[in-house]
Amino acid sequence: MPHDANTADRLLQATRNALNTASFRTNQYKQVVQKKIDLGAIHKKIELLHSDLGRLVDDLYQTGKKKLLADAAIAGLLEKLTSLKQAAALLEEEIELIRTEPPPEHPSEPADSEGQSSPKES
Repeated sequence: MPHDANTADRLLQATRNALNTASFRTNQYKQVVQKKIDLGAIHKKIELLHSDLGRLVDDLYQTGKKKLLADAAIAGLLEKLTSLKQAAALLEEEIELIRTEPPPEHPSEPADSEGQSSPKES
């Protein structure tokens, strides 16, 4: 039984589409992993800043300072914390966007859209 050229073309296109989708998903996974690594590093910095802030507040309080939020060092640490938290939130949004991004649409076979005519070269 001879192989139909159209069937072979469709099989080849389906294989290409499967490989393209697998490649897309692999790249997508790689991007998510890298963003999660970056996010983990930011969370570690936030934890360190929390520790530094707590230590500073305790030291200032022990020295009798009452208006702790007016202290320049505390204000600086709070600004760094705010900045890191914003960066973490952006990374979390990027991770979600990458995860939900659908694979690119694969062009259909010209024979499917143009009947049984041969593909046109540009």
